Amino acid sequence: MRMKFNNFFLILLCTFLCACASKVPTSDRLENVKDMREKKIKKDVKLAGFEYGAPAFIRIIKNEAILELWLKEKEHPQYGLYKTYPICNFSGELGPKLAEGDKQAPEGFYTIHADQMNPWSRRHLSFNLGFPNEYDQAWGRTGSALMIHGGCDSVGCYAMTDQLVEEVYLITEASISEENPVPVHIFPFRMNAMTLFLHRDNPWIPFWFNLKQGYDAFELTKIPPDYAVDTGQYGPTYVFGNQTKIPTQTYGF
Repeated sequence: MRMKFNNFFLILLCTFLCACASKVPTSDRLENVKDMREKKIKKDVKLAGFEYGAPAFIRIIKNEAILELWLKEKEHPQYGLYKTYPICNFSGELGPKLAEGDKQAPEGFYTIHADQMNPWSRRHLSFNLGFPNEYDQAWGRTGSALMIHGGCDSVGCYAMTDQLVEEVYLITEASISEENPVPVHIFPFRMNAMTLFLHRDNPWIPFWFNLKQGYDAFELTKIPPDYAVDTGQYGPTYVFGNQTKIPTQTYGF
């Protein structure tokens, strides 16, 4: 009997610890924002044909200074575009972030987990992109505290107005779980053939051609693609889905 009780206690303890580990942080500021805005945002999401708390996907297009927020459709694996938000500021030029202090905003494929949400931010509300990711680390890229945040000032981050970041933050927070972190894909521009041709002399064109593979994978399926990091002869490679590996120094989908 004592053994059964001990086993039951251990199961309860593990369940409690797991729940605590995946809990999204909160603050008085965030709770005030929820009191003022969450009811209306839930209504807007429902009117758009989505469920509040459905898995989310964020895509940023640098040269257009926009953030797209996509939500999983109710009865299908595909994601639909919920809203497009203006980014009021980002620092640096087109191209990835390479080093701490270079004031570049990242490009690439990132993931938001619960512990990256920051309701105590000096920039109203923010969430950390997770830079450097495994790919960045393999290339020796450095940097920290790269965020999407409010306040409209930026030193390597993507800044929005406080009102807009509240909406993006609440929908992102509602969608996050241990099983469903939120992917964030950041591109220099729309990855079509014409735009890439216009940038053909840019030294980052091989990197951008690689980013295009992930961009095209989502455009084709409307499902954020899975990926893993490999290390090739000349550097790291991202391998996406079940497709054949592509040349080194690239993301692979």
